[in-house]
Amino acid sequence: MSMRFKHKTALVTGAAQGIGFEICQRLAAEGATVLLNDIDAALAQQAAAAISAQGLQCTAHPGDSGDVQFVRQLVQTAVQEHDGIDIVIANAGITLFGDFFTYTPEAFNRVMQVNLGGSFFLAQAAANEMKRLGKGGSVLFTSSVTGHQAHKNLAAYGMSKAALEMLARNLVIELSPFGINVNTIAPGATLTERTMQEADYASVWSRLTPMGRPAHTADIAQAALFLVSDDARHITGQSLVVDGGWTCISPSPYQEV
Repeated sequence: MSMRFKHKTALVTGAAQGIGFEICQRLAAEGATVLLNDIDAALAQQAAAAISAQGLQCTAHPGDSGDVQFVRQLVQTAVQEHDGIDIVIANAGITLFGDFFTYTPEAFNRVMQVNLGGSFFLAQAAANEMKRLGKGGSVLFTSSVTGHQAHKNLAAYGMSKAALEMLARNLVIELSPFGINVNTIAPGATLTERTMQEADYASVWSRLTPMGRPAHTADIAQAALFLVSDDARHITGQSLVVDGGWTCISPSPYQEV
């Protein structure tokens, strides 16, 4: 097993299940000390315990990543307990489906608060510490293929994900002088605890995906780890789409109905 992240501290939000958990698991397995955040306290504790039980370094930090004061304190906790922060992955996000004509301000504001505000201010807090410590670092945002291609009932969500990719591009100007790279990863259809609750999810997306199947969480996590590793130090401001080719042809799942 490679130990690419030995002596590094990584913070991952929205990580008790699915892609976030897989990222934490793999970071810890490759030597990182991982702070695992999730809004669900019980799931966060359970996830961190599962990783720690393997003899790996992972602690649970439950809380709302859309709360600016919370994410600032989360970064301070990493710095105070581990003498620094090297990797931040703003993975937390919420999907609130809804027809554009009736979408509520409450739903819109919550999507923006978590997907955009939480990611922005987490990156800000972490980058300030990376700048102060003078060792550089990596920031990664979790975008989505819905930030590249239209998807029914996801106007607000797709808008937030596209904005994250522009944020990463803009932060190249701000962060590069301090040795901090910033990128986004854009997963396509992925088999997770949540998506597997949808009827026929795997079969529908197997038909729609050129590679013949939706992603596994490992497919996304492996790409994420590359972007926050030293192997990607000269890659910044980019978005890596991991979707089995779906955005190249973009068939809609609604055509399957």
